[in-house]
Amino acid sequence: MADRTLRGTRIGATSLQGEEGVELSPRRAVEYLTDRGLRFSVLFDADAEPPVEWVDQKSGEVGFLDDEAGHAARAEFEEKESSQRTPWDMLIERRSREELEELLEERLQLLRARRGGKG
Repeated sequence: MADRTLRGTRIGATSLQGEEGVELSPRRAVEYLTDRGLRFSVLFDADAEPPVEWVDQKSGEVGFLDDEAGHAARAEFEEKESSQRTPWDMLIERRSREELEELLEERLQLLRARRGGKG
């Protein structure tokens, strides 16, 4: 009976399946270029169409393909970033700089009065 028992393996053990007969699909390396000139490559399936932008795992920067599609995507990305309104832009649309300075001075006086009254 001991001949027929199956023995298990521990968790994290290496696979019992070998790589014999396994044929990997053909791959190709695609290079990306960041704004700071850093080049990095990513492996894709030979038939896959690579995306025009990819985030570098080491630096965290966004890289673009170094071809026409990549240059177009980079221009679109930069245009999108420059066209976004910041909270400061929206504030300046509602109030003038003089009004903001007056409000700041009022708030600072209130804070100073609180500190002076409690301390």
